[in-house]
Parts: sequence; structure tokens; C-alpha cells
Amino acid sequence: MGCRERAAKSDLLRIVVNKDECVPDHRGTLPGRGAYLHPAVVCLDLAVRRRAFPRAFKVQGPLDTEALRHHVEQAAPQ
Repeated sequence: MGCRERAAKSDLLRIVVNKDECVPDHRGTLPGRGAYLHPAVVCLDLAVRRRAFPRAFKVQGPLDTEALRHHVEQAAPQ
């Protein structure tokens, strides 16, 4: 979504919407429409800047990405 580069599904993080909030779906089992993103802060920033989340989930208005940002920052290699 962010950088638009192709990658294996196993290398990407699935994201779903839960009450106007983007949340990571670690196991890929949460219900609803899913979108995939590289688990990198750079890719997340690009997706937010391009307003890719509302388009991908077909919703009106902005979505909260704080929980997703926290997860990606924690998962990033030090």
C-alpha cells in the first residue's frame, strides 16, 4: 500500500479496520477487508501521506493509525 512494491504475502503485514482504527492482523484471521503493507515505518508514512487506508478499506474520512504505527515501530529492527 505504501511503497507499492510487490512482495511475498508472508513478508507483508495484514491490516484491518476495527471501529475507525487500522489494526495489525498478525495471524491473518480477523474478519473484514484486509490490506497489506510492508512492516516498515517508511512504508506506513507513505500510505498515510497518500491517504491509502480510506481508499483501500472503502470508507469515508480518516482512519486512526496510532496502534498500527506503534506496532510497526516496535517490530522494526534496532
